[in-house]
Amino acid sequence: MSKKHIEECVRTSLEGYFKDLRGTDPDGMYDMMVRVVEKPLLEVVMNHAEQNQSRAAEWLGLNRNTLRKKLVEHKLIK
Repeated sequence: MSKKHIEECVRTSLEGYFKDLRGTDPDGMYDMMVRVVEKPLLEVVMNHAEQNQSRAAEWLGLNRNTLRKKLVEHKLIK
């Protein structure tokens, strides 16, 4: 799957979101999108990194402590 395909999936989902709003103004879209994309991203990367936070942080371009904080926020670790 290419970067362009992922972008198109996001674009299509957002168009569907606006359609579902039926003219109602959206609120807090940026934070909503970050939350809904970040959790599956973390889940998949952690799975492929075999739960190795240092490796996953490197792949994601994050500091390990930042990754750990995000994993806790999304209730992926305690």
